[in-house]
Amino acid sequence: MHRKLNILFIGESCMVHTTEYKGTDHFSGTRYNEFALIMKDLFEGCGHAVCHIPSHRVHLDFPGTIEELKSYDIIVLSDVGASTLLLHPDTSRFCKRTANKLDQIAQFVKEGGGFLMIGGYMSFSGIEGKAKYKDTVIEELLPVRLQGNDDRVEVPQGADLCTKGNSHPILAGLPEEWPYILGYNKTEAKEDSEVIMEYNGDPIIALGQYGEGRTIAYTTDCAPHWAPPQMYEWEHYGTLWDQMFRWLAKEN
Repeated sequence: MHRKLNILFIGESCMVHTTEYKGTDHFSGTRYNEFALIMKDLFEGCGHAVCHIPSHRVHLDFPGTIEELKSYDIIVLSDVGASTLLLHPDTSRFCKRTANKLDQIAQFVKEGGGFLMIGGYMSFSGIEGKAKYKDTVIEELLPVRLQGNDDRVEVPQGADLCTKGNSHPILAGLPEEWPYILGYNKTEAKEDSEVIMEYNGDPIIALGQYGEGRTIAYTTDCAPHWAPPQMYEWEHYGTLWDQMFRWLAKEN
């Protein structure tokens, strides 16, 4: 019987402000998107406990100490840039010293925790390089090297994924042919990493070790737009994520 894992899921949310022009008239609107709800439901459906921190609440809700972080088995960063984790308002507005959350994550992994970064416009290097994880401790612990510039690979025609007979435990019971994706972050696998899914030679799922902990780079998105409904509604999607989490927790 597998145990319930405690997952800290950070990001996968955004606020969108639009302005429409109709001749000389215009109006603006604002909406909030939280695609994390798709994944939270999926993870909980696999029997795990999930604490989700939307991007705009990182400075309020991120655990304050390593001891608090250690109440989780796995930390997931999804489409949330390094600046959001580093620039606490007390530092950026009032010049106070605050904890370096990237260093805290690295210590958590080094001491045995699991870490997974999911791709997106604010993951890895990100759009125009603005995710800013290049040359940070997060790049050090990831199983891939980052580009440092705009690393997005848009594949509007769809990238068909295939495991090509790979027998890694994460892929156990999954079909060889997977639904298509519409893009990913371009990275380079480190020499000591293991790539279990790739596209055109680029890692899509890469595995690594950092200290006592395990890490995964999942370089495409988990939800729209790079992950279309064909992917996130795939009957095997929950199995894939469950088996990635269990590998991170050293259960397979």
